[in-house]
Amino acid sequence: MIPRPLDRLRSIKIKLGVLVAVSSCATALALKEALEHGIRGRYALPVAVLAALVVTQVLAHGMTSPLREMTAAARTMAGGRYDARVRASSRDEVGELARAFNRMAGDLAEVDRQRREFVANVSHELRTPISALHAQLENIADGVTAAAPATLRPALEQTERLGRLVGQLLDLSRVDAAGDALDPAEFAVAPFLTAVVAESRAARPAVRFVVDAPPDLVASADRDRLHQVVANLVDNAAAHGPADGTVTVMARRRPGGLTLEVADEGPGIAPADRAHVFERFHRGGHGRDGGTGLGLAIARWAVELHGGRIEVTDDEPGCRIRVVLPG
Repeated sequence: MIPRPLDRLRSIKIKLGVLVAVSSCATALALKEALEHGIRGRYALPVAVLAALVVTQVLAHGMTSPLREMTAAARTMAGGRYDARVRASSRDEVGELARAFNRMAGDLAEVDRQRREFVANVSHELRTPISALHAQLENIADGVTAAAPATLRPALEQTERLGRLVGQLLDLSRVDAAGDALDPAEFAVAPFLTAVVAESRAARPAVRFVVDAPPDLVASADRDRLHQVVANLVDNAAAHGPADGTVTVMARRRPGGLTLEVADEGPGIAPADRAHVFERFHRGGHGRDGGTGLGLAIARWAVELHGGRIEVTDDEPGCRIRVVLPG
C-alpha cells in the first residue's frame, strides 16, 4: 500500500499550502545545491524543477488517488457490481467524500440484494396461488370436479391471497411516494378492534382472538391507516403463533398517548432480529407462511405517519408488538 504523507491533515486547503511550501523549498534547495556545485543556471533550473515535481508527486498522491479510485468504482457500479470500495484514509474533504461513497456503495448493494430477494419472494407468492387456482379451474373446466361450493371455496381463498399481496404492493408504492395525507377522525376503539379482528377470525377460525379495550376509549386517528396497522399485526400474530393459539389485542390510554398491543403465543422474535423486523422484506427465521415481509414495514409507515412509534417489547413467551400514537 503506497503511503499518503498528507492523510493526517484535515483540510484540502492546508494540504495545498503544504504542497506549495514544500515544492518551493525543494526547488530553492535543489537550485542552491546545483549552483554551489558549479552547475550552470540553465542546467540547475531544470534539475530544481524536476526535484520539485518529484516531491509534488509524492505528496499529492494521497490527494488525488481517492478521486481516481471513485471514478473506477463508479464505472464498476454502473455495470451492476456494488462490491467496489475506495481507500478512505484521508481526514480532509476528499476523505469524507470517499467515506460517503463507500456508504453509498454499501446502501446500493443492500438495495440490490433486497430487490433480488423481493422479486424472488413475490414470484413465489404469486406462483403458489396461481398454480393452485389454475389446477382447480382446470379440473372444473375438464369436468373432473363439479363446480360445487366445496370446490370453489379453495379457489376463492387463493384469489383472496392474491388480493392481499396486490394490496401490500400498492401500500408499498405509497410508502415510496412519500406517504399519503392523513384524514384523522374520532372513533370508538373497542368496536374498531372487534371489526378488524373479525376479518382475521374468518380467515383463521382455529385461532382464538381476544379484544381487551375499555368501552369508552376513543382514538383520534386516520381510521383506514390504523386499520392497516392492526390488521397487519393481527395477521402476523396469527400466522406465527400456534394454529390453535390465542392472539390478544389490547388498547389503553396511557401518559404517552393511545397504546395498542398485539400479542401471540408463538416463538417470539429473537433479540438480534428486533432491529430489522420492521424493515422491508425481512421475514425472520421462523415464518411459516412464506410472506413477503411487507406487513410490518407497512405498519411502521402508517404509525410514523401519525407521529407515533412501533416496537417489539421484551415480554415472553410469545411476541408482543406495541404501537403508541400521540394524543
